Amino acid sequence: MLASIQTNDSVANVKAGAKVTDTLEAACAQLKASGLRITRPRLAILEALIARSEPASIEQIHEMLRSTKCDLVTVYRCMSAFEDIQLVRRAFFLNGTCLYALNLGRPARYHVVCKQTRRIEEIDPATAAELARALQQVEERLRAQGYADISHMVEFVGTSPSKL
Repeated sequence: MLASIQTNDSVANVKAGAKVTDTLEAACAQLKASGLRITRPRLAILEALIARSEPASIEQIHEMLRSTKCDLVTVYRCMSAFEDIQLVRRAFFLNGTCLYALNLGRPARYHVVCKQTRRIEEIDPATAAELARALQQVEERLRAQGYADISHMVEFVGTSPSKL
C-alpha cells in the first residue's frame, strides 16, 4: 500500500522501524478511507506525531518539522482535518494550549500535568483502563438518552509527588 513512501524520509527526521511503519500505514489507511489525500506535509506531521511519546502542541509539531517547508498554517489545517476524521485526539494544557496525540482506534491514553513543572506524565495502565470503562458507561447512558456523536475530554492536574 505504501511502497512509494519511506518512513525514514528526512521530512520528519524519524528512524525507520516496524512499529513506525505499521502506525504510519494505519494512519494513511484512515486518511484514504476518509477521502483525504496522502501528501508530503501530512506524512511529515504523522511521522512527527508517531515520534512523540506524549501529546504535542501545533507549535511543537511545527518545530519538529523545521527542516521541511511545512509552514505553521499547513500544520493547523492538517491537524484540523485529522481531528475531523478522528485520526488525532485533542487535549488541553493548563494554560489552554491544545495538545494532540494520534488516535488509531487504540485505547485513549490519559495524562496528568504537574502544576509546578508543567511536566506531562501518562497515567498507569490499570487506572487508565478503569477510567476508560467509567467513561464508556457514561457515553452509553448518554446514547440511551438520545445523544449522538459523543466525545469527551478528561484533564488531570496536580502536584507531582517528587515536588511535595
